[in-house]
Amino acid sequence: MAVGIRQQMTVEAFDQWVATQDSDYEYIGGESVSVVSNNYASQIGMLIGSFITLFVTQHRLGWVTGADGGYIVDNERYIPDVGFIGVSRQPQPNRDAYNPRHPDLAVEVVSPTDDIKQLMIKVSHYLAAGTVVWVVYPDEREVHVYRSGQGARIFDEDDTLTTDRLPDFKLPVANIFPAEKESE
Repeated sequence: MAVGIRQQMTVEAFDQWVATQDSDYEYIGGESVSVVSNNYASQIGMLIGSFITLFVTQHRLGWVTGADGGYIVDNERYIPDVGFIGVSRQPQPNRDAYNPRHPDLAVEVVSPTDDIKQLMIKVSHYLAAGTVVWVVYPDEREVHVYRSGQGARIFDEDDTLTTDRLPDFKLPVANIFPAEKESE
């Protein structure tokens, strides 16, 4: 969910600059990009994060971050809506602004103002690092799952999300989209 102010800079300058800011920024393709969302996309991200966090906590599999947890991926700085990193790769929680280890699973919820080109840059870098990526399209009520070396697989509300990064985890896609009341 990256949109808003853009500023070209080096990654070193970004690391110094972002430490002085009051809001979240990503570093994508050599630009600092403010992270902005909307309530609907945020709600979906929180819901997915809740399901994943509950599962990971119950099985002691690792660490889950929300839309404030940053990661360094291919020398860029990303803040996925949900990130998971397994305890085998990171035995203790990370306390850095941007975790130097890439997530095992990244969830990006698309909001109306997102720049799809920047999103696809992020997806390609995540994949190169070995991260599985779920890109959630709220308006279409779909999740596109990206795995390294494979094409995107599209899941709709009749499908169930699984991943080898979270063995035995199952999340029906229908459960991540809030029911909307029909207009009277």
